[in-house]
Amino acid sequence: MAYQSLQQEYLQIPLVTRAYTTACVLTTAAVQLEIITPFQLYFNPELIFKHYQVWRLITNFLFFGTVGFNFLFNMIFLYRYCRMLEEGSFRGRTADFVFMFLFGGFLMTIFGLFVNLVFLGQAFTIMLVYIWSRRNPYVRMNFFGLLNFQAPFLPWVLMGFSLLLGNSIIVDLLVSIYACCIN
Repeated sequence: MAYQSLQQEYLQIPLVTRAYTTACVLTTAAVQLEIITPFQLYFNPELIFKHYQVWRLITNFLFFGTVGFNFLFNMIFLYRYCRMLEEGSFRGRTADFVFMFLFGGFLMTIFGLFVNLVFLGQAFTIMLVYIWSRRNPYVRMNFFGLLNFQAPFLPWVLMGFSLLLGNSIIVDLLVSIYACCIN
């Protein structure tokens, strides 16, 4: 009985969100179980163009690191904002949503050539957050109960939080460049 309700809940997730989130979780599980290694997945232009390892154009978007806080944080943001975009702004327009995915992935890949990032999944997730926040400008957000702001400021709040944690903000800057391209 519980399996059927879990399966039913899983099948209610919109198609693109379900496929991408599942691919990310399965890729991370395969790395955790040592079926594959991150060295088989990362973005390396030389291996892609000289050795024809074209799968790297896709797999670098599927791996978010080993299972831990960072992985969980990224999966929650990916699932939440991807689903809200697919059910909201792109309701009934799956082809448009897939095109946005492909266009965003293409631009992230081009920018990735210049900033030397080996995994672009986090940048892709922030891109989804950015697009959702721009399409929902009047939604009030609350960040850990400390900060209230409008949705368009969410990417900047996340960048500030990332900076406070001592992380590199290059991914956030990459998304800012993407934002300039689409606006």
